[in-house]
Amino acid sequence: MSPLDTVAIERRGAVATIELRRPDALNAWNDVMSRDLQAALEEVAADPAIRAVGLTGAGRAFCSGADLKVGGPAEGDDPDLGASLRERYNPVILGLRELPKPVVALVNGPAVGVGCSLALAADLVVAAESAYFLLAFVNIGLVPDGGASAFVPARAGVGRAAEMAMLGERIGATQAAEWGLVNRVVAGADLAAEGAALLDRLADGPTLAHAGIKRQLNAWSQAQLTAQLELEADIQREMGRTADFAEGVAAFTERRPARFTGS
Repeated sequence: MSPLDTVAIERRGAVATIELRRPDALNAWNDVMSRDLQAALEEVAADPAIRAVGLTGAGRAFCSGADLKVGGPAEGDDPDLGASLRERYNPVILGLRELPKPVVALVNGPAVGVGCSLALAADLVVAAESAYFLLAFVNIGLVPDGGASAFVPARAGVGRAAEMAMLGERIGATQAAEWGLVNRVVAGADLAAEGAALLDRLADGPTLAHAGIKRQLNAWSQAQLTAQLELEADIQREMGRTADFAEGVAAFTERRPARFTGS
């Protein structure tokens, strides 16, 4: 496997696990990680010996979302968040959904913002008891992206998607399982072993049938995913040029409540 800067690919028999490795930043997603995740997905897709793929984070987080230290607007800036989504995030999300191999997200800690989207883009989601899911976009004046506006209602229903998106509150792993966002919740100490057993079971299964099942489910629940990602990008572009977004990022950086004005 090729060395990458922010992502590691660990091979164990017919299983490959992609691990986000920016633990000091809670695996916040930056430009380099976008490049590395795309490269990792291309690599595992091209290897016929790999029959199942795990996705997890190093350290105490799965992914804390977009790296706001590099993604916030500068004074007088006119950010195009839509272009950022199309270039950085959407290719990874589509790559996961189109990968003809089962993907299991092993959510070891917070899955926030686009990190929540990344986890829910997997076929199966196994979460540690201490993990939580958070659509934090609204807290900085943005809307869900990375496919969250498709994945959450498909898994949990429109009402719960509205609650997560509009209130921007944490959903703990147990509640996430009750809502259908995740498939299994396990003790944190058991996550690696439980994940390995599930991935081994999938790797030992009928590869072509798994790929066919994935195509079926995509056709049923994600038939409009590409169009939805485009819609997210268009609306996020609008939100990225609001005063509320600038205030939301400033408040996040300064660790104070945001004062939104609706402008």
